[in-house]
Amino acid sequence: MSTATPATLARPRPVSDTLTMFRRSLLHNLRNPTGPIMAIVGGIVILLLFVYVFGGTLGAGLVAGGTRSDYLAYITPSIMLMGGVGIMQMISVWVSMDMSEGIIARFRTMAIARSSVLAGHAYSGIVLVIIAAFPLLGFAVLLGYRPHADGPQWLGLVGFILLLAIALSWLAVAFGLASRRVENASNLPLVVLILPMVSSGFVPVASFPAGLREFAQYQPFTPIINTLRGLLAGQATASTAWSAIGWLLGIAVVGYAWSLWLYRRRATVR
Repeated sequence: MSTATPATLARPRPVSDTLTMFRRSLLHNLRNPTGPIMAIVGGIVILLLFVYVFGGTLGAGLVAGGTRSDYLAYITPSIMLMGGVGIMQMISVWVSMDMSEGIIARFRTMAIARSSVLAGHAYSGIVLVIIAAFPLLGFAVLLGYRPHADGPQWLGLVGFILLLAIALSWLAVAFGLASRRVENASNLPLVVLILPMVSSGFVPVASFPAGLREFAQYQPFTPIINTLRGLLAGQATASTAWSAIGWLLGIAVVGYAWSLWLYRRRATVR
């Protein structure tokens, strides 16, 4: 005769629980689409501003006889990245809201895998980062940008953006957990927003003054943006790509480990 009780039968199911939390987080974001829309619209505004206000001058500075179209091709990968960083703010805010409004405490009383709560936010963030990146690429194409990637390079681009989305999403989850207030959760990702501006994203690193040039050359977003640019142009180099992949894997691991540590710490510190 079985002596199992409901409590012993209701055991965590990590895969099923993660899918449930992923669906919850994704539906939450899609029913409140202000964040993704603002990330895309913000990227479009920045693209229009830099291309049509500064593009003529900056394009001429890229190469001899450079035009606004040359600068459009140069800046498009940066705008795609900026859209992903905009999504980071939204993920961070949702995680912080969950932690501060008591829903996490309720989840802890249920027979669900603890990791599923964080994974749900991260996986929905991955989807939203990808959703933000490709419409911005499409808008650049409408403005006249023409990628020269072939089939394998397009596949490489999709895989690279997926890895980028994983890294940004887990870092955003960590930012949300590190923030005791929702206002702080929206501000922490601004640190990541600054880094692409001090990289090869908007102007060549060689144009920076000494000191800042070295920082821009060796910070993570320069190889990341250069890899995106190279894949779209059909001229990606293996050394730059491996450097970018290494940075993204490192960011993803740090974000994941930091998220788990913060989640466990906040579970024990009341």
